[in-house]
Amino acid sequence: MKAIRNIQYGAMVFFGLLLGSSCSGLLDEPLENQQIVEGTDYTQTQNMVLMLYGAYNQLYDFGWEVYPTLSVRGDDIDIGGRGDQPLFAQADSFRYDRNFWAMNNSWTSLYSDLIYWQGAIEEIQKYQEAGANPTTAQQYIAEIKVMQGFEYLQLARLWGRILIIPSSQPRDLFNVELSSFEEVMQHISTLMDEAIPLLPDMRPNQRSDVRGGVTRYTALAVKALANLEMKNYPAVADATGQIINSGLFILEPDFYHLFKLRGKLNDENLLEFQYSDYGTATGTSNKYLWDFFGPTSWTPARGGASGGWGFWEPSMKYIQFMLGRNERERLETTVIFTPAGISDLRNAYPNAPEWISNTTADGDVFNNSVRTKFYSGKHYWPSTMLTEGRTAYGENKNFTVIRYAEVLLMHAEALTSGATSSVMTADAAVNAVRSRAGLGPLAGVTLDQVLDEKLAEFAGEWGIRFYDVVRHDRTAELSYGGRTYDAATDRFYPYPLEQQDLLPQLRDAN
Repeated sequence: MKAIRNIQYGAMVFFGLLLGSSCSGLLDEPLENQQIVEGTDYTQTQNMVLMLYGAYNQLYDFGWEVYPTLSVRGDDIDIGGRGDQPLFAQADSFRYDRNFWAMNNSWTSLYSDLIYWQGAIEEIQKYQEAGANPTTAQQYIAEIKVMQGFEYLQLARLWGRILIIPSSQPRDLFNVELSSFEEVMQHISTLMDEAIPLLPDMRPNQRSDVRGGVTRYTALAVKALANLEMKNYPAVADATGQIINSGLFILEPDFYHLFKLRGKLNDENLLEFQYSDYGTATGTSNKYLWDFFGPTSWTPARGGASGGWGFWEPSMKYIQFMLGRNERERLETTVIFTPAGISDLRNAYPNAPEWISNTTADGDVFNNSVRTKFYSGKHYWPSTMLTEGRTAYGENKNFTVIRYAEVLLMHAEALTSGATSSVMTADAAVNAVRSRAGLGPLAGVTLDQVLDEKLAEFAGEWGIRFYDVVRHDRTAELSYGGRTYDAATDRFYPYPLEQQDLLPQLRDAN
């Protein structure tokens, strides 16, 4: 397993350099993993699973820059990091710079994954041709297609028109025309239709071969997300209805702990990126770069725990929205307060409740910082949950990607947008989510109420808020705090300048 991880990292670095380079001659170089598999004995079919392990490692090594690039533009999140990374601050205000390094890194990270996965599919096909079990081979390919679909979704959300890769040879990108946003979403939906019947019929945490791996319900969720972007609401209702009807998924009763240790491989999760320190005080530890979200100053309950950079700040607008709904559990989980943040909140909202504190439920104290007034609670890992001997912020925390609450609220969104379903009503779907948060039921749920519920539930997660208001032309919400959103120009990022230098299609599209 460790050897495959090392091979995967080498390939990832190679592709990142390749696609980010201004030297177009690199596109004619052979793939690094092609060198690795030269002389492979494909009749050793037991080794086929290594291609799948490598694919998962590539997924979990998700470029950390991608998440903030995807997610910073909603009214639920403001940038922290005051005085640093001005181009990130500009992106939060819809002023995009083609030279922004995080934008370019996001492009290269996602395309590196897609090219790697296409190579893995081609290798699995060679094992199948050499006698590997065809059912197993096709399941592995289906799992990788779901990974591809998920990252195509992110690419299209960022740039609209993108390139769908034809092969594992990077030079073939020269010959690909840009696909429209709608064409990409349809491609994702088709990939999921190909994958769904070949995947295990269970929750990800029920898999014993690849614990937490992709199942048909992961694929159905990705299909629902793609069709939501196409406003194909009957298809959304059908895909989410199948997940609901399976009876396999439940909402974690404790919203706070959903994002903590209890949330790892939870019955609510349809997709999560998995990390581990393997329960040891020293040695190998695979982790996401949670430092981005961490505090620049805190007093951890467990001494010696490290902080972070303070670049991710829930917005005052979101906090006041939640207080206006008399919400505590989801607000307290989503937002961590500093003393200065509490002072600003009480000045803006004199009736702010007394329970607001800069000490978390697990005893960590968040201090004032020149960079931010609030921190993200969903990306917070209590110091008391760190493995003894480990100190890095967030170490051993998984990254929740798609959860059952989103399936329920996508179902409700589809129904309040004109679709029908015999599986569950919009009222029942919304009220299941509200009940966990300690809120009373609604009757005759409207689309506005669904979108409000999604804001309350998913603030700070995967840019869900931004894509919701854009999809439903409610973008006036995005013009606040000195920001002005222009629907004609601000939905998609411009192509990174380095990629325009490399790929003529991108230059022609600007």
